[in-house]
Amino acid sequence: MTRTAPGRWTHDHTGDLTVFLIGMRINKPWRLDAWLPASLAMPRMLRELSRDPSSGFLGYRMAVGAGGPVLVQYWRRTEDVYRYAGDRSAAHRPAWAAFNRRARRVPGAVGIWHETYEIGRAESVYVDMPPSGLAAATAARPVAGRLDRAADRLAA
Repeated sequence: MTRTAPGRWTHDHTGDLTVFLIGMRINKPWRLDAWLPASLAMPRMLRELSRDPSSGFLGYRMAVGAGGPVLVQYWRRTEDVYRYAGDRSAAHRPAWAAFNRRARRVPGAVGIWHETYEIGRAESVYVDMPPSGLAAATAARPVAGRLDRAADRLAA
């Protein structure tokens, strides 16, 4: 288990930042053949990205809600996301092609969505918890002095 960082923390990052959300909605849970392979492909892609600092990938966090799994990814730039998505030598392209083939065989069994946000400024706070989210993807620093209020952190 990751060690708790006592007190208040925020992320420490300057420069460009892109947040990429990607999720899956399993419409027909009994059709494992339609959605399980895509679920199993994502950890391979995350490992591949995490091992390559030149990819622009900074980190991620996963959540599972009523609508299905959601992956929040942090990237240096939007162009890094697009470069990886189009890279024929990376794990994404074959996984995406395989997903599309399966989706055509079982229409409506599983849905995939994504959203891309170019972030000019970001604010965060983490209290008595391990580094997570943006602080884990970039760096963490204690909240003190001029960083005490959310509005001040966003303005910094």
